[in-house]
Amino acid sequence: MEDQIKQQVDLFRNRLIEGLDESLNHSGVNSRRVAERLTALAEIGMTEEGGCRRISFSQEEKQAKNLVKQWMEEDGLNVHIDGSGNVFGRVEGEIDGPAVVSGSHLDSVMHGGHFDGPLGVLSALEVASAWKGAGVKPTVPYEVVVFTDEEGARFNGGLLGSQSVVGELDMEEEVKRVDFNGRPFTDVLADVGLTPDGFRKSKRDLNDVKAFIEVHIEQGKQLEKRNLPVGVVTGIAGPTWLSVTFSGVAGHAGNTPMNDRTDALVAASEFMLNVKDFPGQVSDSGVATVGKLSVDPNGVNVIPGEVTLSVDIRDIKLEWKEELSKRIKEYAQQVSDAHGTTVSIQESMNVAPVEVPADMQSQAGEAMREVLGEAPFYLPSGAGHDAMILGRYVPMGMLFTQSLDGVSHNPAEWSSLSDCVQTIHVLKRFVEKVMED
Repeated sequence: MEDQIKQQVDLFRNRLIEGLDESLNHSGVNSRRVAERLTALAEIGMTEEGGCRRISFSQEEKQAKNLVKQWMEEDGLNVHIDGSGNVFGRVEGEIDGPAVVSGSHLDSVMHGGHFDGPLGVLSALEVASAWKGAGVKPTVPYEVVVFTDEEGARFNGGLLGSQSVVGELDMEEEVKRVDFNGRPFTDVLADVGLTPDGFRKSKRDLNDVKAFIEVHIEQGKQLEKRNLPVGVVTGIAGPTWLSVTFSGVAGHAGNTPMNDRTDALVAASEFMLNVKDFPGQVSDSGVATVGKLSVDPNGVNVIPGEVTLSVDIRDIKLEWKEELSKRIKEYAQQVSDAHGTTVSIQESMNVAPVEVPADMQSQAGEAMREVLGEAPFYLPSGAGHDAMILGRYVPMGMLFTQSLDGVSHNPAEWSSLSDCVQTIHVLKRFVEKVMED
């Protein structure tokens, strides 16, 4: 097994270095350093299939954090680890005041890739490393952060580290959780030297934060289709989850005539077929997905009497998401009435989206234009990130790096080194612009 993992690490490094473009080594940014650091993190939790298993509150996540902490210290950052296990590395500025903060996470899903999270951490750190190499001191304080448990693979939750920083975490509820092995929350925390009380005490005075900026892989294909290394995020969509149940009458498939049926699955099927048409009626950024279906009694020779399905609705503006949800609910009732069934709709989740402030979008776009000579491309994020949590309280910006084939949360996840380094250059200029503002 060790030989297979070593082979996978070598394959990862070699593939990354194949994309090494020495012309991108300027302004203190070092593409080889980025490649070596990405590889070193990839080795921690590398699987035999070439993926990453570095779940939250594991020894692997802790090891990865300690390695980044070591790099921070080598680059002259003052390191602080809070009670949630969030790692902060700080560079003092020419003037004192609120800090610009940038970073992401190091935990992964169960069978993930090596860029989701680590790229954001290492991009933020490379900005500090570049300043040090060029003998530059930032205008105001700058902090690199590694947040704990963004993915939530351990307890089917997530974003615990960033929620603790802003004071949103309901620890009374969190301590009731058990992980996939049935182990209590407090026992799992103890494995890595953390406690619920530490999480409670991790709330930060957000007056000390000027802005938060996160780099993340796109997890989609828009940048790849446009052959762009980096894009500017306009907002982070918040999900609304609906559970829709169509109720008809179960009956014998052979003895019930076609004109005397109340088939719940037929009604549900018409609804599912047309849900896809509603987002475009409201905005260019909305999405709606039916991802789960339960049929009862689910027999080959039985007319379905009840069907329950899920609808995941997302958009980057609250009013757009609410309008989309309203139209889908109304349509469910129309379909049900047309087929003689009844329908019930329950909302199990409703997370408010977070828009990126216009001035942060503008500064990110200017940075992209200055660094790459490209007109900025703006796109929404359909997935949640730590930036979503921070963005409720402080100015927030986000950059996406091109993802190969749009693949994410999968061992095949990949972003070329060239695209990663170009994103870092844009991040560096973006951070400098925010500092100067």
